[in-house]
Amino acid sequence: MVTIWVSEQIDPSGLLYACIACRDEAQARECVQSFEKNLTTEQKAAGWHVRLRTVASWDEVPSTALKLC
Repeated sequence: MVTIWVSEQIDPSGLLYACIACRDEAQARECVQSFEKNLTTEQKAAGWHVRLRTVASWDEVPSTALKLC
């Protein structure tokens, strides 16, 4: 089974703002840290958030994601 790590930055309405998918966990965690670091205090207060999740297939990755193999 392949594990694909999906780093996502999500706006207050739940829309995906930025997404990077890769098979390297360390790289994915760096992306999440970067997404989190780049959120302003105002964005965080408004409800922006970052999440890291895994999927088992590239078909489960959002089509707008930057895909790093």
